[in-house]
Amino acid sequence: MAYVALLGGAAWAGTSVGAQEDRSAEADAASAVVDVAASPTPTPTPTIPTRAVPAAPAGASPVRTCSVADAAADPRLEQFQGRAVNAATGEVLFDRGGSTPSRTASVLKVLTTAAALNVLGPDYRLTTRVVRGAEPGTVVLVGGGDVTLSRTPSGTTTAYAGAAHLDELADQVTAAWNADPATAGSPITTVVLDSSYFSGDAWQPSWNRKELADGYMPPITALMVDGDRDSPASNVSARSDDPVGRAGSAFAAALGGATTVIGTAPVGAPVLGQVSSAPVSTLVKQTLIVSDNTIAEALARVTAIEAGAGSSFGSLQQGITAGLAAYGLDTSALRIVDGSGLSGGNAVPPSYLTSLFVQIENRAGNLGWLYDGLPISGEAGSLSYSDRFAGSSSRADGAVHAKTGWIDDGYTLAGTIDAADGTVLTFAIYALGDVGDDAKQAIDALAAAFWDCGANLSDY
Repeated sequence: MAYVALLGGAAWAGTSVGAQEDRSAEADAASAVVDVAASPTPTPTPTIPTRAVPAAPAGASPVRTCSVADAAADPRLEQFQGRAVNAATGEVLFDRGGSTPSRTASVLKVLTTAAALNVLGPDYRLTTRVVRGAEPGTVVLVGGGDVTLSRTPSGTTTAYAGAAHLDELADQVTAAWNADPATAGSPITTVVLDSSYFSGDAWQPSWNRKELADGYMPPITALMVDGDRDSPASNVSARSDDPVGRAGSAFAAALGGATTVIGTAPVGAPVLGQVSSAPVSTLVKQTLIVSDNTIAEALARVTAIEAGAGSSFGSLQQGITAGLAAYGLDTSALRIVDGSGLSGGNAVPPSYLTSLFVQIENRAGNLGWLYDGLPISGEAGSLSYSDRFAGSSSRADGAVHAKTGWIDDGYTLAGTIDAADGTVLTFAIYALGDVGDDAKQAIDALAAAFWDCGANLSDY
């Protein structure tokens, strides 16, 4: 209650008149003297300030008692950062450096694919075209960023399900060439290779060149076949220094033999044939499920192009953040150097990931495609490998939908957890610094501890 005291002041007005009269008849000219007493100044009413009425007491928050302190203190996590959030309420249940931007490793692919699904949409396809060249006997193979295009015969299974094949493209070109009276019966002698859709460096300067021989990353060009793998069917396979040359040689052979040169297509040249990738919805899953660096970089570059940011590595910061803007989250702390997360120069706070994963869990916009492509603990993709969610951590099998990450100085995991009590948590765990391969087991143990606690997860 508020208590108000009101005091009324009284005012007095007093008038004293004294009249002196000369009552004699001779006093006609006598003067009358009037004495008027001065009125006193009224006393003002004092103002008493009104006390604020206290707000109704807030409802008591339940004391959360399930601690994961031991798992979070595992020395294998090295420089540990992490956050866990109740996806339904938005309450931060656990936080260790969650607002600090740090390198993400391949968890960055979540941002890349989320941006691509917004800018490109799930039905967008990357198209490779062949157009007529400016010189007689010449055609131009124009790369459109489809790194899944295969040099293997049509019907062959490669690392990329649903990939287009060069022999199909060659058949289209040959048919169109022979259907034109101006070229029918004449050979195709030269294939011009046009990879100008992407610009700038093909190799991000912060990447380690050993990734070529180790089989995880090729130079990123708009024209390549089979992700530039030596073995088209293998997820991990050595890559070359010249993806454009490898693609050109394979296409020339499919045409029956021709020389190849580097160049660009004439403006407005007639199209002789074209083939397209699987839709972005499929490419997103292929990117996430086995952490494919090559598709991630292609999606990042095409997203930046379609967002109007440019076509080089330097365009990705603007292009990816523009693609993420639709999700309504603050992107100012993000640093995007590449699309795959291979660079240690990328920086994303765990808090951004836990917020984005709330929207992924809710399938906002086109993000349902992303959720459906995530690895699942003990069941699918990179979380089903023998060294993930093994031993006691296997109690969370099937409950963790998350993206894995690994670079030389960091292991990461971020996604959602369907906890034992039915609560959905979003989480991000970073183990950074001088980490070993066993950091993966420490990360899984902490995620399994989050699963145990659910809504009762304590920050202590």
